[in-house]
Amino acid sequence: MNNATDLQILLAQSPIGTVLPAIAQTNLPNWWLAGGAVRNTVWRSLFGDDCQLMIKDFDIAFFDAEGNRSQELAAKTKLTEQFPDYLFDVKNQASFARWRQGRRTYTSTEDGITDWLHTATAVGVRLDAKGQWQFFTPYGLHDLFAGIIRPTPAHTHDPCAEHKAVEFLQKCPCLKQV
Repeated sequence: MNNATDLQILLAQSPIGTVLPAIAQTNLPNWWLAGGAVRNTVWRSLFGDDCQLMIKDFDIAFFDAEGNRSQELAAKTKLTEQFPDYLFDVKNQASFARWRQGRRTYTSTEDGITDWLHTATAVGVRLDAKGQWQFFTPYGLHDLFAGIIRPTPAHTHDPCAEHKAVEFLQKCPCLKQV
């Protein structure tokens, strides 16, 4: 198991398969569901009860250079009304640097996801207008399916990436840190 088809099958049978169509209906521009929901779903599937990493929230990244925080709030509200048992973190990557001090301005959703802390976290999934699954995997899927915690190039010596890696290992000791 290590390709987009395998990933689609696994995610379709998880809560992601339930919420993805609703996320698509929010009509956020150039959106991707990425981060911990995808990563933790795969790792729980691979390692079972030995891995206590769960879906904490659904990280939805989008890009709208003209947009404002109201888009984030509207999408979050709509999704929370549909799925009150889930948390949604909706962020416009165009405005990321304005509310996260010290961060650079992103040029696209993909630019933002590529800059996330770990390669296994920088995996995006979405449905296109026809309901077909699409994937954004700037670092491939090997680390995700191999249970490898590896910082992305921008975070190789980042204490935040190291701290997160320690948290992952505490909850899922089957993982490998490189």
